[in-house]
Amino acid sequence: MIELYYWPTPNGHKITMFLEEAGLTYEIRPVDISAGDQLKPEFVKFSPNNRMPAIIDRAPADGGEPIRVFESGAILVYLAEKSGAFLPTETRARKTVMEWLFWQVGGLGPMAGQNHHFVQYAPEKIPYAMDRYVNETNRLYGVLDRRLAGRDWLADDYSIADMAAYPWVVLWKGQLQNLDDFPNIRRWHTAIRNRPAVIRAYEKGKPWSSRAAVTEEGKKLLFGQTAKVLG
Repeated sequence: MIELYYWPTPNGHKITMFLEEAGLTYEIRPVDISAGDQLKPEFVKFSPNNRMPAIIDRAPADGGEPIRVFESGAILVYLAEKSGAFLPTETRARKTVMEWLFWQVGGLGPMAGQNHHFVQYAPEKIPYAMDRYVNETNRLYGVLDRRLAGRDWLADDYSIADMAAYPWVVLWKGQLQNLDDFPNIRRWHTAIRNRPAVIRAYEKGKPWSSRAAVTEEGKKLLFGQTAKVLG
């Protein structure tokens, strides 16, 4: 059984999407990031970057002690290897999935995240910062749209790369993007949104969605951390 430490954010949705697609048994352990749950010592012990999601696999394939995994990309790879699903074993196909997975965790997620911060959460509007991240998000949407031209998925088949990228594109309006400018993304987005497992995954987050808005106190916790916070 997988214990999923989760909050209904793009990175959290990645993991519920995989678990629902693969049919793995899991239980959600909510981590209220506005309340500071991610800073609790018992959580930081196995998620040292004090970020969710994280998992504990209570029934690892080797039959040994529980395995703890943090970072959403690492979790997706771990679960794909555990289940034998959504990550090819053939060298070239696997390489492609890993390229686009790392493109998301190293580019689309961080840049869209900064977009969210300066457009939605920053206490003052800084035009340079807003333009920088809105434009970079737009550039990355262009990369994604070109990749999806003439193909259904980022790799040959639906994979953890698609699961990683999709939840960040769900928030396109808040990122000041227009999917009408990216017809290949719109088609891909619609195809994933309508998958039964994806519908179930997003339903899983609804009990906490009303609490997912970042409060003023939550902003202090999320955006004011330094090394001393966990010192």
